[in-house]
Amino acid sequence: MKRIITEKAMKAFGAHLKSEEKSPHTVEKYLRDARAFAAFAGDAAVTKETVIRYKTQLLENGYAVRSVNSVLASLGGLFSFLGWYDCRVKTLKIQRQVFCPEEKELSKAEYERLCRAAQNKQNERLTLLLQTICGTGIRVSELPFITAEAVRRGEAMVSCKGKTRTVFLVKPLQKKLLRYLAERKIQSGAVFITRTGKPMNRTNIWREMKALCEEAGVNPQKVFPHNLRHLFARIFYGIEKDIAKLADILGHSSINTTRIYIVSTGREHRRRMEAMRLIL
Repeated sequence: MKRIITEKAMKAFGAHLKSEEKSPHTVEKYLRDARAFAAFAGDAAVTKETVIRYKTQLLENGYAVRSVNSVLASLGGLFSFLGWYDCRVKTLKIQRQVFCPEEKELSKAEYERLCRAAQNKQNERLTLLLQTICGTGIRVSELPFITAEAVRRGEAMVSCKGKTRTVFLVKPLQKKLLRYLAERKIQSGAVFITRTGKPMNRTNIWREMKALCEEAGVNPQKVFPHNLRHLFARIFYGIEKDIAKLADILGHSSINTTRIYIVSTGREHRRRMEAMRLIL
């Protein structure tokens, strides 16, 4: 029987992902990757060779190795759901990075400039939102768990990817959020909401953050919500040097994921090598 990815199969796959309690962001990504592959395959039968050609095309089109592997993971999920196990292909091997490119990671000084730029624009909601993500290390998708009730308790119970963890709000952040709630007359529910009362989403936040770049003097390529989480991780690890504790705080199942977050920049890596004083 000729294997073709139909829209009916795609809808069933989406329903399956939701039943697996995947986050809305994950479901959207898996379906987007699956549809892009379906468009590539067209009316041709899907075989392992088709998938290998697609993998090669992604690389030739300049996709980063991690991005290609992410797409292959999505397709692997689709093929497992459809029972097409022989169509799954190997991911590309990645050597663990010793340091990250300087132009990709947000520094603490740049983060502070972004906060000041938000203050200058009198955007208190965005100023506090930046500090909440960076001060707790939560994912942007977890912001709705920062509620008025959580602020009053000083901690939030966050459920994500089948796991529940406690996220503490440090006293200075709690005080700022309590004042914000009082000014906005928010009694319950999510703290960071739109004018219509809905929780802010990734797109809202990304757009507002990008609008700060010019005044803050920060490269727009560095400015997106997840980089605030990375900054939290690097600063926490720099103080505590406890990767297992950091993995728990971030809600990671594996410390291998956490390792990606704490990779130092090239400048820091160079400074540490020079401090070894091995060149006579």
